[in-house]
Amino acid sequence: MKVAVGQFAVGNVWQDNARTCVGLMAQAASNGAKLLVLPEAVLARDDKDPDMSVNSAQEANGEFLHVLLEESRKNALTTVLTLHIRTTTGRAANTLLVLRAGEVISRYQKIHLYDAFSMQESRLVDAGNQLAPVIDVAGMKVGLLTCYDLRFPEMALSLALAGAEVLVLPAAWLRGPHKELHWSTLLAARALDTTCYVVASGECGNRNIGQSKVIDPLGVTIAGAAQAPALIYAELESERVSAVRAMLPVLKNRRFAAPRLF
Repeated sequence: MKVAVGQFAVGNVWQDNARTCVGLMAQAASNGAKLLVLPEAVLARDDKDPDMSVNSAQEANGEFLHVLLEESRKNALTTVLTLHIRTTTGRAANTLLVLRAGEVISRYQKIHLYDAFSMQESRLVDAGNQLAPVIDVAGMKVGLLTCYDLRFPEMALSLALAGAEVLVLPAAWLRGPHKELHWSTLLAARALDTTCYVVASGECGNRNIGQSKVIDPLGVTIAGAAQAPALIYAELESERVSAVRAMLPVLKNRRFAAPRLF
């Protein structure tokens, strides 16, 4: 399966961000990708207004999503991204959406909110309470996570035990001391924990590190971006997952019960 990962700096005008997403979708499809992963919270953002992502939230069937679904109808590409969806007055859900053939085929409301490093996502964002089902993309099983979920190995393990061969992660990983090291280490660790591919898109710009990556089941980076806007590609193979799991059967050898969400 050919996958594409797009990264860009989200701006404060949703129409501009939608056009960027549409352009990346069209380019990925024309280059034969079956799966495109875009960053977290792509609707709107402003470096000077930390609340803009929530304050600009739209309804589940809002105009931003309508634009992307129109593009999605043109081909069989599966696109993964997150948007803030309005819940109650002044609050929103950080919602991962999977688009294919003009439909939302799966969604996941972020369960681990970023209340860390002096940030408090839960101040305005409502946490989800369940994992997304593993989905099929071009014959491979794909599990869904969002940004801060990366720091919780139980979630990645739960998805792998549910059948995932690939973990996808839209993110907006904030800059800070050692944060780039955390990002690269955790991506490799989750691949090794689960013997899954990890396909991670990181928003770039003034506040976020970019550095989108595709990691293979042995923790090796097979495609990567730097800090500028980019669209990168990699080939994923079910046979590679099977071979690694035969050689490194950590899912079978574990002595602990499967994690469960509380």
